[in-house]
Amino acid sequence: MKAFEKNIRKVEPYVPGEQPQHKVIKLNTNENPYPPAPGVAKAVRSTDIERMRLYPDPTSSALVKELARYYGVEENQVFVGVGSDDVLSMCFLTFFNSEKPVFFPDITYSFYKVWADLYRIPYECQKLDADFHIVKEDYYQENGGVIFPNPNAPTAIYEELDFVEDIIEHNQDVIVIVDEAYVDFAGKSALELVNKYDNLIVVQTFSKARSMAGMRIGYAISNPTLIKYLNDAKYSFNSYTMNQTSLLYGVEAVKDKEYFEETVAKIVETREWAKDQFRELGFEFPDSRANFIFVTHPDHDAKELFEALKKANIYVRFWGSERIEQYLRVTIGTKEEMESLFAFLREYMGR
Repeated sequence: MKAFEKNIRKVEPYVPGEQPQHKVIKLNTNENPYPPAPGVAKAVRSTDIERMRLYPDPTSSALVKELARYYGVEENQVFVGVGSDDVLSMCFLTFFNSEKPVFFPDITYSFYKVWADLYRIPYECQKLDADFHIVKEDYYQENGGVIFPNPNAPTAIYEELDFVEDIIEHNQDVIVIVDEAYVDFAGKSALELVNKYDNLIVVQTFSKARSMAGMRIGYAISNPTLIKYLNDAKYSFNSYTMNQTSLLYGVEAVKDKEYFEETVAKIVETREWAKDQFRELGFEFPDSRANFIFVTHPDHDAKELFEALKKANIYVRFWGSERIEQYLRVTIGTKEEMESLFAFLREYMGR
């Protein structure tokens, strides 16, 4: 080892889902199968290219204002970033600075471990129960902060709001972050609790329900004090995190509530139909409240099925990790895409 290598920060990185460059049925990264709102397409066509030579608004004021209006909060309660990953990373950096461990589930969004390692944050993974549910009592212990997704990923399990509030109530001396990337497909959001608890941060994204994964827009909603701390950290090293086009198109995406609700309803309808199809084929899965289903089959090896699907140009997600080595995560695509998936599965299984 060279002398300078001892001072290099080494982290085991997050591994994202494959992004194949050829035409496939892509059900591996939980993207929305439908295009963004019509207002976004109109904004794309009318974009003033001259604006690209200018720095974007460092406060992201237009997008912040639109999000505040949509959710009925004050503008100083909204923080935006380059995807919810950027927002969550900033939260780890800003709020998890105790010598006590941060708590999050053992089966969850795998980026949490990456950020904890990157920022030298101690952490403990609390085990989900045998049915992949969070055990809320495990979060009653002393800790340095709490974060969990609701619905969880990759399990797709949603916990009701009173369950979430119970965890917050037992952790009022630390920051609690509820990661709601998939909540639009599920039920009530913890946003209802933001003005009740001064230690709560709710993080959401444009990547799933708003069909804008390619624009990288995420946001946090909390009280003005915590939002100020986030902005202070952000401005300490990069004032211009959101580009001009993301800000412009993001505003248009939020404005069209009718299209948003219509698209979410289509995905939920397809999800419920897909559950029936999976059951008929003998698959087992936790009840999904997200835009994906976490499936296993008692008679078919998950990795072998993953590889067979990939050869047929149908991409799903496989980890092979402890406790979930026999599970596949299948994003809900269009009805036509899902019909192609089930046609392949029926042939593969001889049904």
